[in-house]
Amino acid sequence: MKTINDYMLLPYKIEIIPDTDEGGYVVSFPELPGCISTGETIEDALSNAMDAKKEWLTASIESDVSIPLPDSLDNYSGQFKLRIPKSLHKSLSEHSKLEGISMNQYCLYLLSKNDALFENK
Repeated sequence: MKTINDYMLLPYKIEIIPDTDEGGYVVSFPELPGCISTGETIEDALSNAMDAKKEWLTASIESDVSIPLPDSLDNYSGQFKLRIPKSLHKSLSEHSKLEGISMNQYCLYLLSKNDALFENK
């Protein structure tokens, strides 16, 4: 069984969002549902978030609640199979040839470009 210190050292994702209504910042740990804190500055918000994380983990351990582990790139192979219409396959193949790269590289470029747009929303 992991201890509080073991969990505190795990690389949980942290989200920092400016609080446009109240001012300051809101910090949350998406992998730890309900673990949220605030602070007037980013430094205060992060410090408060670490306290909130410790309290969240302590309460979960004391209540015998399952604590999720952080998502890891080890959970992903970097490969997936995708079925597409033949017309799209043809179009992607032609565009990749125009760019002078493999269709795999071209598709990676398109996915990365669109994923970056999604992240910036």
